Amino acid sequence: MGLPDNASWRAQADRFVARPAPPELRAACPPAVRAVLARLAGEGHEAVAVGGGVRDALLGRPANGLWDLATSASPEEVTRLFPQAVPTGIAHGTVTLPDPVHADSIEITTYRSDHGYSDARRPDAVRFGVDLVTDLERRDFTVNALVYEPAEEIVLDAVAGLPDLEAGLLRAVGDPVKRFREDALRPLRGARLAAVLEFAFEPATRAALSAALDLVPKLSHERVRDELGKMLAARLPSRGFEALREAGLLALLLPELQATVGVSQNRHHAFDVYVHTLRAIDAAPRDNEVVRWAALAHDLGKPITRAVKEDGDASFHGHPQAGAEIADAMLDRLRVPRALQDRVVHLVKEHLFEYRPEWSDAAVRRFVRRVRPDALEDLFTLRAADAAGTRADGAPDLSNLDAFRARIDAVMSAKPPLSARELVVNGNDIMSALSIAPGPQVGAILDALLERVLDDPALNEPDLLLSLARELAPSLP
Repeated sequence: MGLPDNASWRAQADRFVARPAPPELRAACPPAVRAVLARLAGEGHEAVAVGGGVRDALLGRPANGLWDLATSASPEEVTRLFPQAVPTGIAHGTVTLPDPVHADSIEITTYRSDHGYSDARRPDAVRFGVDLVTDLERRDFTVNALVYEPAEEIVLDAVAGLPDLEAGLLRAVGDPVKRFREDALRPLRGARLAAVLEFAFEPATRAALSAALDLVPKLSHERVRDELGKMLAARLPSRGFEALREAGLLALLLPELQATVGVSQNRHHAFDVYVHTLRAIDAAPRDNEVVRWAALAHDLGKPITRAVKEDGDASFHGHPQAGAEIADAMLDRLRVPRALQDRVVHLVKEHLFEYRPEWSDAAVRRFVRRVRPDALEDLFTLRAADAAGTRADGAPDLSNLDAFRARIDAVMSAKPPLSARELVVNGNDIMSALSIAPGPQVGAILDALLERVLDDPALNEPDLLLSLARELAPSLP
């Protein structure tokens, strides 16, 4: 199935603005993408690149590993030409080609028009056989509807996306209310793009972000999680969260964060809990997913633990533990992978520590044991981001944190045991020396020995530990 000659973009050139493809776009287009487009064209089908790959290349941004192609070829013709294609959305005309050589994925979608969105996410029906302009007019934002035609090395624009790209604007294609009610994920995607691209919303598009509030509950938690995760990888995620809050979407998607809005703190903080949280997220390293999520969640316990003292200042006793429980439930709802969830919740629970130089070496060892050596770097990184979000100038004094790092390095350089497994004796040694059977008492003795060794690592010698075990055993259950 191909298009009539009078329906091809070349015959409808008056409906496009065409510009020569800049060098950065030509360089960014992967060879596999060019090969797929050439194969489709060689079989008599119209085929172009469109979407985020084109947008990011025009902006000089690194590719995200996914290129979207649009073609006049039917889904059946595409799968015939590319038998390795995965039918990721075949009902809507989409297949995916993996490119193991360049670690890219290529998504090929047949030109289509969409009809009906009863689930507020996917069209109820699609019609193939339409032209490229019709296909572009169903898309979300103008900057995502730019076309790259590599055979002629031109960029095609039928929806005024190029001026928006140059101005740094997010504008819905056509009626923004209609676009957002078709797919309730689009407002969240728009907020994510506002953060990732650091673009502003065109006024009518910003006003329409709240048009799908009643449809947002239909969204799957996994799709919400994915968009939030991409937002958290932006240089300034705060731009996206603020767009969600202003549109009323934050209360639906992240009610835990919405609850922090307007919650005033104490004299040590220049901002309320919400603004402080956004500043902490922005200050966290963008390439550290764990710390970014932890920065989002670290003070979620403050609204429910806030108390006003006699002097009128506020306190938040117990907020790390309360926040860890809230974060655990929130991440569970969002279907965050369990390993990531556990690491984030642990950081939230442990984020409020206060080191003093008079701490004993044993206190330092117990701190490291409690927070776990593998979490130390993330915990200190979170604490630095937390501190950066506290002051108006964003430049806190981290000398105490640096001193604590140095102290930990010094104490841990001797590689002291931090768990019962690291003692020089084990359960078999205890049972043999004390003539006792396997049971809870063996574990209790090992734990008691570890406590002694944390105080004095020199005790981690077989004879000393077994002698201690004989002393301790009568007092242990």
